[in-house]
Amino acid sequence: MLEQHRQVTQRLENIEPVRLSWMETADAETGQELAERYEDLKAVLDVHLRREVTEVMPAVDKVMTQKEMKAAAEHGSRQVSNKFLVGYLGMVLATNPPVDRKELFKEIPAPVRLAYRLIGRRMYRKQYSTLFPGRPVPETL
Repeated sequence: MLEQHRQVTQRLENIEPVRLSWMETADAETGQELAERYEDLKAVLDVHLRREVTEVMPAVDKVMTQKEMKAAAEHGSRQVSNKFLVGYLGMVLATNPPVDRKELFKEIPAPVRLAYRLIGRRMYRKQYSTLFPGRPVPETL
């Protein structure tokens, strides 16, 4: 998992100069290069996020204290965009039993709950369908 984190970081760093160039020029050649770099990033993320959802999240509840979970969540939220987190919240909720989902959801700040209800559920379904083509999307809130 740590190696995959390194690979994601490396790819994001490689994307940034091309993205900035494309934003200035919007030329087709740079756009194609940017698309290829995003596809490369997607390939790493598909594997990583699948493992995270199926292997890491189920174990987290069993080995981390509430304080450790809170610290990890705060650290993680500082590392990625809020837009991504709103969709990812569905993945987290879906890995928990329905009663636990409701309790967890109550602990989330009201603006995030609203954003999840407005756009996050749809993002979650799209992300899950991309990660696990052909599988039914697990229920969430």
